[in-house]
Amino acid sequence: MLIGIIGKPSAGKSTFFKAATLIDVKIAPFPFTTIEPNQGIAYVRIKCACKEFNVKCSPRNSFCIKGNRFVPVKLIDVAGLVPGASEGKGMGNKFLNDLVRADALIHVVDFSGKTDSQGNPCENYDPSQDILWLENEIDKWFIEVIKRNLRKIRDEKKALQILSGLGIKQEHLKKVLEKFDVFQTEEFAKELRKISKPIIIAANKIDIPEAKQNFEKISKKFKEKIIIPCSAEAEVALRLASEKGLIDYIPGDKEFKITAPLSPEQQKALEYIKENVLIPFGSTGVQSVINKTVFDLLGYIAVYPVENENKLSDSKGNVLPDVFLLPKGATAKDLAYKVHSEIGKGFLYAIDVRTKKRIGADYELKNGDVISIVAVKKF
Repeated sequence: MLIGIIGKPSAGKSTFFKAATLIDVKIAPFPFTTIEPNQGIAYVRIKCACKEFNVKCSPRNSFCIKGNRFVPVKLIDVAGLVPGASEGKGMGNKFLNDLVRADALIHVVDFSGKTDSQGNPCENYDPSQDILWLENEIDKWFIEVIKRNLRKIRDEKKALQILSGLGIKQEHLKKVLEKFDVFQTEEFAKELRKISKPIIIAANKIDIPEAKQNFEKISKKFKEKIIIPCSAEAEVALRLASEKGLIDYIPGDKEFKITAPLSPEQQKALEYIKENVLIPFGSTGVQSVINKTVFDLLGYIAVYPVENENKLSDSKGNVLPDVFLLPKGATAKDLAYKVHSEIGKGFLYAIDVRTKKRIGADYELKNGDVISIVAVKKF
């Protein structure tokens, strides 16, 4: 999957991207810092099965810290969006072209109200306006594409061919067609956007007093949306301090432990993060946003494939080496194909490691399943 980070200029998108990936991207308090999209790897955090089974795991496509497994996902930080982007204003055309590839969107909003809709410094701006106009811009873009191609869209097959350029999948189209006819252009386009590009709100700069007040008001106003309080700057500071060996910190934790002497400035900065972010909100929010995007917004599950159901290992003795993220509804055979196409083709049956029961190709996987696949050609 690919997750897009969106928002107006100067909302903290690039800081959020750095916090999630620790890639050193260009960050500055002025519009359009990001011209070419930054791409990197972030991680969802799950409980590793190694703790449950009391084994030492040997991660291969992820990593484990104290029983917490971190599984990679791709992020893209695209150019800032401004009102009128669907008409080409600002970096609008470029933004929308970059957006096509994303399966879900993280909308980073400056909840402090200290930047206007263009990303310029101001006071007392209402962040809820950003939520409204940004979604409206994407909706208008979808509407325009559909209007432009309406004569060509005669049936579901033709519609899928045309709309696949927007990253639309067959299941998205079928869901929307159950509610709207393609010629109900606006309703059809808006529903298609909601399903194919779901959005989560990262309420950024939450450590600023005005942001806390805005968060309380806006959360009540948009009850149907997932809004997570976060401080991207705090997460960057904690991860860098951890990298330097100054603190013991795992992304997503509600606290950290000082492990080396600190300068007065470092001590003050960490104390500020503790008092204004970690204690009142339980974390910096960055890891929560990523996790909720993958598991709540997109509905993915995490599954561990193994070859030896007794040792929980592959053929080389690596214990719980892999964990895959799969969409809800994925089956044991889907997992087999995910491991290797030849395993999928030769699938005979699978074994639920916890129950030791055989399961068939159509068995619907559950989050956290540990599955051994038996195929004509075993892996």
